[in-house]
Amino acid sequence: MTLAIAGASYRYAGTARDVLEDVHLEIRPGRVVGLVGPNEAGKSTLCLVASGMAPASIGGRLQGSVTIDGEETRDLKPHELAQRCGVLFQNPTTQLSGTAVTVYEELAFGPRNLGLPLPEIVERVAWALAALGIEALAAKDPARLSGGQAQLVALASVLALRPAYLVLDEPTSQLDPQGTRLVGEALARLAGETGTGILLVEHKTELLAAMADEVAVLDAGRVVETGPADVILSDPALSELGVEAPALFRLRRAMTAAGLDPALLPGSAPGSSGAAVPAASSGAAVRAGGATAGGATVVAGSGAPTGADGRATVVGEPAAPPGASDRPGGGGGRA
Repeated sequence: MTLAIAGASYRYAGTARDVLEDVHLEIRPGRVVGLVGPNEAGKSTLCLVASGMAPASIGGRLQGSVTIDGEETRDLKPHELAQRCGVLFQNPTTQLSGTAVTVYEELAFGPRNLGLPLPEIVERVAWALAALGIEALAAKDPARLSGGQAQLVALASVLALRPAYLVLDEPTSQLDPQGTRLVGEALARLAGETGTGILLVEHKTELLAAMADEVAVLDAGRVVETGPADVILSDPALSELGVEAPALFRLRRAMTAAGLDPALLPGSAPGSSGAAVPAASSGAAVRAGGATAGGATVVAGSGAPTGADGRATVVGEPAAPPGASDRPGGGGGRA
């Protein structure tokens, strides 16, 4: 029971070279696999291939195997793919239906097209709104949302389909730190409580350090390294690919270079680095940290609130200032 990519090479229609070459990757139920790499490495293309959209919807040539729970994606119909693997891309407006006059109707659009009973549609929409804390947006016009709000709504519309696997291409790119934390918490809960397997493309390595079980590095269309998140994200070679390590790992390296013992950092005791611990405020899985460096706060352990409002900071982002609104939103505005 996995989403498995085995020896996959892919080229777009009308092109002469492969964008992906001999890619091997596995996303198991309940696991979060992060994907990092330089620009133009092929990360978005890998999302298309993993979700079955390439070549099924956009054409091109795929060699190798891409299976979801043992079935080749090329053999599945679009509605079958939509129920098994949800996908979210960088630009949320391209995934909104354009037919709904409220966010609530937007979230109901996918389940309705699956022919689900009305009570189940209502339950799924309510659950997706609550999962991302956007109940206040339910009555708003999707065309009048800020960029960050639209990203949350697009993600909620995918969650409402209840797929077994999620393929997310920078789902927090337009979100502020608070919105990023909220999405991180929701995805961690989703993986832990429902067994959803998640492939997460992210430039925010603090988010990956907080919630990813494994990380794969993609360069020039090839997966060049895979392994546990804390091992891969602490590799100094990542900087050569333009991938910035999380603040805690950079601080550890700086202390080592200065002749100081990184074990003095909170959360750096033997056996604690990268260990998943519960956040008391939400139940989301986070990883041990505890240092503040470069403006980023990393949680040291369970039950240790770091924000000024007493809430645990789950993702390595600046803590919210006193009195900050609890409503998520992007840089373009709040609900």
